Amino acid sequence: MGSSQAAVSFLTNIARAVFGLGIGATVLNSSLNIVDGGQQAILFDRFRDVIDDTIGEGTHFLIP
Repeated sequence: MGSSQAAVSFLTNIARAVFGLGIGATVLNSSLNIVDGGQQAILFDRFRDVIDDTIGEGTHFLIP
């Protein structure tokens, strides 16, 4: 019986870790803005509408 409880505890810990990593990956994915080479991007903010400044090519970290 002790082995069964250990297996359940192990699987519960694995499920929590996978859930946490999934949430972390989702936040990271929504925070990265990738602009292709030769392109520029404009930013849209829900509260300030379109922001006048443009961002150049590369990977940019934005706070969601």
